[in-house]
Amino acid sequence: MTPATQAPDSGEPPCDHKSVGILISSPSGLLVFERATPPAGIAPVAGHVDHHGGPEQTAHDEVTEEVALTVTHLHPLLDQWRPNRCRRTPSGPVGHHWWIFQAEVSGSLRPSPREVRAPRWIRPEQLQQHALRTVAYAKGRLTREEFEREPGLEPVWCRFLHDLTIVTLSSADLDRIDDVL
Repeated sequence: MTPATQAPDSGEPPCDHKSVGILISSPSGLLVFERATPPAGIAPVAGHVDHHGGPEQTAHDEVTEEVALTVTHLHPLLDQWRPNRCRRTPSGPVGHHWWIFQAEVSGSLRPSPREVRAPRWIRPEQLQQHALRTVAYAKGRLTREEFEREPGLEPVWCRFLHDLTIVTLSSADLDRIDDVL
């Protein structure tokens, strides 16, 4: 198998190295959930650009696919490369160009059972605790099994949320987390 082909029976296209993340807020906090598919972790809505056409359309589509909400307004927050691995068959460099958006939404939350477990609205102090659990995992204080059983933030989200001043982590801890991406 060559790096540009997909693994047999994976059901996933090769990685396109382009992803979006969407922050959805309410008075109750930020919408997050445990990923039902790898990688393990608590995260906002996210997905690959793939066939969606571009980052903005992907953001609209992923919100609908994962939580059945409709994006009414999208505001770009970050645009950066992150060296995070993917469950898809790799092609080219390891990592993704990420576009992070803040979204205003309408509709009723109806999570996709294929992609979402335990959706919830959490406050910044709870996000901080989940980020610290990811730090513990990155430092080797938790096994992969322990982290998967009771996850912290999905590692790629720690730097995004730190850069957006939603959580606070030291440079050394962010570097350790980058090592487990």
